[in-house]
Amino acid sequence: MINFQYLRTSVVKTALSLINKDSKAVFIAGGTNLVDLMKRGVTAPEKLIDINHLPLKQISFTNNLLQIGALTSNTALAEAPIVKEKFPLLSMALQAGASAQLRNVATVGGNMMQRTRCGYFYDTTMPCNKREPGSGCGAIGGYNRMHAIFGTSEHCIAVHPSDMCVGLVALDAQVVLASTKGERKIKFADFHKLAGNTPEKDNNLQKGELILRVEIPANNFNKNFHYLKVRDRSSYAFALVSVAAALEIKNGLINEARLAMGGVAHKPWRLATAENFLKGKAANKANFEQASKIAMDGAKSFGENDFKLTLAPNTIVEALTLALAKA
Repeated sequence: MINFQYLRTSVVKTALSLINKDSKAVFIAGGTNLVDLMKRGVTAPEKLIDINHLPLKQISFTNNLLQIGALTSNTALAEAPIVKEKFPLLSMALQAGASAQLRNVATVGGNMMQRTRCGYFYDTTMPCNKREPGSGCGAIGGYNRMHAIFGTSEHCIAVHPSDMCVGLVALDAQVVLASTKGERKIKFADFHKLAGNTPEKDNNLQKGELILRVEIPANNFNKNFHYLKVRDRSSYAFALVSVAAALEIKNGLINEARLAMGGVAHKPWRLATAENFLKGKAANKANFEQASKIAMDGAKSFGENDFKLTLAPNTIVEALTLALAKA
């Protein structure tokens, strides 16, 4: 790890000013991913701006809108009574992530900003277009058991590792960002990006911007929901495949459905076409299985992750079945 300058501020305006003065400065809060990357030599920022003391830890619900400060810890959010009551799918997704110790320090904004956990990205002796654009993708033709089956490109097949983000994209969340020019709001689904020709860019956050908060509109998905995470061990492991599923059922029919997947793409993967298929249908296994087939349209595997072509649709059906069983 190289030497770096460390600064700390408790004012949003000052934080934005500092980040704009130095192109090699980065924000740090929980640091559970950034510090690992610095230790391995994957990234080497010359200046760290500690934002832990910014006033961005609120969890409030007013006018049918949940507002979550970017510095709220994963634990605080998962255990907040209002989240458990009205947005339990998010709470369940958060509790599936990492370990209790990491959730205690990891922040909402940091969770959103975490980099891929691809072994080729972390190993500086191996080719990786995400770490060194133009060097090639070691995972294509290499060890790719954990890798993507949707939205891949010839430059990168890594997956986004977050569980929280899968829940947020399923719940139609929005992100409020700040810069020296003011604030802007984008759909959570548009925050992260596919690798395309620029795998080194994980998201659409612009230079000098800071995540202020995440907002989730009220919904009726607090009865029939489930977050199913399939992994190699029961704790502290990233998803092979995960599914956030929620159903709003009226008179025996699915009025609305929400489906998103993790462990399958460079960003949290929303299954909008499958959702649309389920709308107005009976909540039964036959329709769940058909929805899972629709969801797999365009999927492509790379050898060692071929099993995901079977695991993914099976996980969708199981998640929907478990969501329905909560009735």
